[in-house]
Amino acid sequence: MIAHLGIVFTGAGDDWLRATMPVDARTKQPYGLLHGGASVVLAETLGSSAGNLCVDMSTQICVGLEINANHLRAATQGLVTGTARAVHVGRSTQVWDITIENPAGKRVCVSRLTLAVIARSDG
Repeated sequence: MIAHLGIVFTGAGDDWLRATMPVDARTKQPYGLLHGGASVVLAETLGSSAGNLCVDMSTQICVGLEINANHLRAATQGLVTGTARAVHVGRSTQVWDITIENPAGKRVCVSRLTLAVIARSDG
């Protein structure tokens, strides 16, 4: 889904991760606006990826427990930029705030993602 929607990771720090996503035919709803579901995909991609960078992925992984999103402003073209920031990084759960902005830096969507940290079981 990441490749299909054109999501590209663009930066990272100790407690944040950033990516962009184009507003185009893949991510727009029928009325020409950024689809709310696409915003949530970007938010969950950022939060889950950031969470997994905080654990030893040879023994643990992070999976989504809950996500919410508030769509604040329409986006109709260009790239939106999402930034995930850690709120809580614990042994069994993590919480991430994700802000998605348009090219002018105005908030399009704010989201909060709760992750469960679980034992890795390949197979």
